[in-house]
Amino acid sequence: MSLSTCRYEAQRPAADAHLSGRITELALERRRFGYRRIWQLLRREGLHVNHKRVYRLYHLNGLGVKRRRRRKGLATERLPLLRPEAPNLTWSMDFVMDALAVNDG
Repeated sequence: MSLSTCRYEAQRPAADAHLSGRITELALERRRFGYRRIWQLLRREGLHVNHKRVYRLYHLNGLGVKRRRRRKGLATERLPLLRPEAPNLTWSMDFVMDALAVNDG
């Protein structure tokens, strides 16, 4: 007989079910609140619970807040590139090789 079959498995109390339900209610009311703010709301209601327990139940219920993606807006209106009609009309600079001609060596 292996030792893993004889080990003790802790039973979570029924209070976890009540607390888990309350955490889910608060998280659905306030979608952008994470577990820390939910924990504060529970403390204000008079439920003094460890924050690590709230974290565990919060993530077991799949209530993690999704990160918002940053929206990239256009800074200016885009204009089409001008096509040169003759030689030497359009000039550009190469900013990759922007260095002084002074030799520091």
